[in-house]
Amino acid sequence: MAFYYILIAFTVFLLTGILTLAAIKLFPKFGLLDRPEKYGLTRKSIPYYGGLILFAVFLVSALLFLDFDRRLLGVVLAAALMVAVSLWDDYRQVNPWIRLGVQVFSALLLLLFGVGISEIRNPFGGFLNLETAQISLPFGLTLPLLGAIFTVFWVVLITNTLNFLDGLNGLASGVSAIGFTILFVLSVKPAFHVIDQSAFAVISLILAVSAFAFLLFEFAPAKILMGDTGSMFLGFMLATMGIFSGGKIATAFLVLGFPILDAFWVILRRIFSGQSPLKGDLRHLHHRFLQAGFTERQTLLIIYLLCVIFGGIALFLETFEKIEALFALIILMSVLGGLVIFQEKRMTKR
Repeated sequence: MAFYYILIAFTVFLLTGILTLAAIKLFPKFGLLDRPEKYGLTRKSIPYYGGLILFAVFLVSALLFLDFDRRLLGVVLAAALMVAVSLWDDYRQVNPWIRLGVQVFSALLLLLFGVGISEIRNPFGGFLNLETAQISLPFGLTLPLLGAIFTVFWVVLITNTLNFLDGLNGLASGVSAIGFTILFVLSVKPAFHVIDQSAFAVISLILAVSAFAFLLFEFAPAKILMGDTGSMFLGFMLATMGIFSGGKIATAFLVLGFPILDAFWVILRRIFSGQSPLKGDLRHLHHRFLQAGFTERQTLLIIYLLCVIFGGIALFLETFEKIEALFALIILMSVLGGLVIFQEKRMTKR
């Protein structure tokens, strides 16, 4: 089995590298470039829409290494819808509420194909069944009410969390590579799972390697950018992998704990400031790192390290211990955020 995973990783890495190099050469000829002046930047335009590469690699690799069943078909269809809308948003800009509606629909599509949150582990023992109450849909279809609510919330939360991270080149791809790697390691831990995790392991490995290979080209100074097409796709797939083949929500939440808490903070701040929670700005914690005097690379490495530490911890903890680790992360982020804001104000005074 180890050789099979090595073969998959090598194929995905090679395919991502070849397609990314081709995109760097060809995208400028077709005008597929970013618009730095839109954000007040003075640098030259660089190739954009790199998310198309990530989706293409995922699709080709899935066809090569996976047996398509109902659930995988649902994942591919929902991801394709997410990529299509995000691509149009990158090109023409879509109303944020339409994007939110597509995210909700994509989550419901997963449920219809059998991918969703069916139960939640009680940290004090046992499980909470989310499939007791059913809602009827046209054509004789049904969905679990509580399962649908939790699944939609989870997918929307993680998808937008990764999208928020795309404000710094290499941040979304790097955090995704770490997240998918942690999920892959979790899926192949001996004697850990009751149900077969082979499909989950292969998908996680494909996404981890493709995100890492793309990061080599996007890490500052970036040669290509993934755009919303890439960050929304990776976020959607991270959310999906958290509920695919048995819930790994607590693990995924810990890996992405830092970005998720930052997303909550930013959304609350926008609401209390009378702004739309869906309208972007430059007040995320990674922006504050830059304003406090850190370089892009230093900021990236700090956030990567936090994700690796808490993701690694999640591999060895039970559910209740993961909740304790989450509280520790909240305290750490509060202290870190306070220090960064304090340093930012010092820099402003100077």
